[in-house]
Amino acid sequence: MSTTLARPVLTEVFGPSEGAALRLKQAALVIAGIAVLAIAAKIRIPMWPVPLTMGTFAVLTIGAAYGPRLGAASIFGYLLVGMMGFDVFSGSSAETNGLAYMMGGTGGYLVGYLFAALALGWFARKGWDRSMSRMGAAMLAGNAIIYVPGLLWLGVLYGWDKPILEWGLTPFLLGDALKLALAALLVPAVWKLVGKARG
Repeated sequence: MSTTLARPVLTEVFGPSEGAALRLKQAALVIAGIAVLAIAAKIRIPMWPVPLTMGTFAVLTIGAAYGPRLGAASIFGYLLVGMMGFDVFSGSSAETNGLAYMMGGTGGYLVGYLFAALALGWFARKGWDRSMSRMGAAMLAGNAIIYVPGLLWLGVLYGWDKPILEWGLTPFLLGDALKLALAALLVPAVWKLVGKARG
């Protein structure tokens, strides 16, 4: 489908739509996206069996709201900031950060963030972000896209004889289901508000 036939994403329905003003808006959105990702990664909500973090929720909703290119640019910028040593990742700290942290156990998931944002942006271009059921399905696909390189990297890093699924998948499924449900409710609800505001 060509760009002219694709549906607009949320960030395209407000503000300038061409020229230098559009470029400024896009730059501001990327900076805001990086900041939101950094804050969301540090949110830890007590939950069983592991604390609930909001990093993946932010990645997937930014992908849907920004579209594939701007969403991927935001995630790439976030990864670059982390690579430079800033404490922006969920498990990073002043002592453990930068490229050394990214090459550890979470490295595959961070790569998955980029592809998941692209996927959610693509789904949004198809209009899936305007329906609760389709947004839920898109979030499910996005989560799977994050898990695949994450689990593959864990296997490469620690060996396939280790309990990779017990380490990197099953403890997070409940939290991911809750975040999926939240996004499936939130993003279509924002679209309804946009429709009322424009109507």
